[in-house]
Amino acid sequence: MTDFRDVFKDIRDYVQVPRFAGLRLSPDGTRLAGVVQALNPDGRSYGTALWDIPLTPEGEPRRLTRSAKGEAGAEFTGAGDLLFVSPRPDPTVKEGDDTEASALWLLPAGGGEARRIAARAGSVGAVRAGGGTVVFAADVLPGPEAGDAERRRARKEAGVSGVLYDSHPVRFWDHDLGPGEQRLFAAALGGETLAEIRDLTPEPGRALDDGAFAVTPDGTAVVTTWALPRPGGERRVDLVAIPVDGGERRVLASAEGYDFIGPVEVSPDGRHVACVRETHDRVGRDGRDHRVPMSILWVVDLATGEGAAPGGELWPAAIAWAPDSRAIYLAADHGGRRPVFRVPLDGGEVERVTASDSSYQQICPAPDGRALYAVRSGVAEAPVPVRLFLADGREEVLPSPAPALRLPGTLTEVTATADDGAPVRGWLVLPEGASAANPAPLLLWIHGGPLASWNDWSWRWNPWIMAEHGYAVLLPDPCLSTGYGEAMIRRGWRDWGPRTQADLLAVTDAALERPDLDAARTAVMGGSFGGYMANWIAGHTRRFKAIVTHAALWHLEQFLGTTDAPHYWRRELGTPGGETLRRLSPHLSLEQITTPMLVIHGDRDYRVPVGEALRLWWDLQRSSVESKFLYFPDENHWVLKPGNIVAWYETVLAFLAQHVLGEDWRAPESLS
Repeated sequence: MTDFRDVFKDIRDYVQVPRFAGLRLSPDGTRLAGVVQALNPDGRSYGTALWDIPLTPEGEPRRLTRSAKGEAGAEFTGAGDLLFVSPRPDPTVKEGDDTEASALWLLPAGGGEARRIAARAGSVGAVRAGGGTVVFAADVLPGPEAGDAERRRARKEAGVSGVLYDSHPVRFWDHDLGPGEQRLFAAALGGETLAEIRDLTPEPGRALDDGAFAVTPDGTAVVTTWALPRPGGERRVDLVAIPVDGGERRVLASAEGYDFIGPVEVSPDGRHVACVRETHDRVGRDGRDHRVPMSILWVVDLATGEGAAPGGELWPAAIAWAPDSRAIYLAADHGGRRPVFRVPLDGGEVERVTASDSSYQQICPAPDGRALYAVRSGVAEAPVPVRLFLADGREEVLPSPAPALRLPGTLTEVTATADDGAPVRGWLVLPEGASAANPAPLLLWIHGGPLASWNDWSWRWNPWIMAEHGYAVLLPDPCLSTGYGEAMIRRGWRDWGPRTQADLLAVTDAALERPDLDAARTAVMGGSFGGYMANWIAGHTRRFKAIVTHAALWHLEQFLGTTDAPHYWRRELGTPGGETLRRLSPHLSLEQITTPMLVIHGDRDYRVPVGEALRLWWDLQRSSVESKFLYFPDENHWVLKPGNIVAWYETVLAFLAQHVLGEDWRAPESLS
């Protein structure tokens, strides 16, 4: 095994590590296709490729695709051909007629070169197959699909970039939604080509934005999420079925106050569809919380539309049907882990399938019902493909194109009791060499969401980089964290700052009782909601030496009017000028802030727009708070470009070294 310990020391080495990112099993169970992300030759971006993953530990991975543009979206057909999406050039198209848009490709099961089988001027997106039918999503300008390419060309030649909207939303995370709209197209797969391609959704509006869909096993229908604008800027997502022969769209699941969202999976016998039902937050007339947002497994009878929630409060992350259609395998957040559960449809007891502390995604049941293939990972384990034997619970790690990593420290747990008596827990990353004689400084790292959990590996928010540089890292799951039931979310809903801070400080105090941690050298950092909490803590305690706040909410009323999803946050935070916004907005505690702060934000962040950082930065400057602002003009909510990742970590480490370790300030080499 190659020793990759030093990749956590130099961020330039870290960003070069290949990453296992996805798994798909062929219908006959004989092939696994894996998705691997790696640094492109230019060193400035990442690309993905498809690999053949052995079904047993004895095999060797084999690369299936290779291009400068990369490939993604692996999907097997019933015949075993592999579909994927890529903007790679088509060698069969005359130079000058090709496009930079992503197209749909097919790699024959019997071998040979991949061939392009569908292209659209606005790019092909997700693809699913079933019963000889292929369905794919594509971006199309409103109007007849046949003239899409010509109208796009006319807009470009006329220099028109404007988009006229008549309803919300207009942006999503890091991209504009217009002028095109997502549509679904279907075609029969005849050999290695597509027959007549049919537009299943000619006038969808914004219904299919960020949607999820699946094809029935017989290939006669596609089941998809369908978003509807509602009065007052609200939005609701239904689940619908659309016949591929051009029949009428049929609503399967719809209810005010709920969204039916992906993942969407149809049972092998074609009788049921599984999805996620997400509850809308709602306040009662007496002002009390009558409902908080919860996501649960929802199963719908395709014939009658009757629905049920067989998984209880489990918060789904991945869904896969058992081959006999009598149960669902569900990966769900649970106590700081993400195990796999077997959920029977007959009302029987939910059974935990995996016993380890790991987290699982991309569940692929073997057709014979004896095993599951999945991607396994954890806070202390980078993603790997595994085979899980259902009879005895054994797991085998399968060969991966991504290297195994050696971690510079150990992982343990910390538990505490909050001031309201609720249990709170978190993971604690300990650096090598930490002891009572050499206690490590502590970094409290708050997760985003807020509906989330520290239960998985993160290439973007990686605590092992900090451990390599001598920090212990506390990764707590306070109120609002998923995997602890509705009561844990209800504790913090509409009480973000005060309740969450109390939980965070309780678990921090418990961790600092350890003799190998230094209570005099502590810092806080967080991104998104974690950044909001970092800002809140800055104005409500002075116990920390430094605070790093990334993509953070600062002025809640300003945020509510500029985020890409104001309808969602208004349900909890209320209307402008309301009591909740005033009570929970960190900017109102500016005068109490004295702790040095590092503010970080990307200009293409539409979930938490950059105006939050600009206002926070100016407020700190005019208040003479020691602070720095790391700004990325070309990054989104996360900061994903390799060079910018290097700059991000180098700046954070330099800032912490100055204020926590007492070293002189040294400007990051990457920014010089």
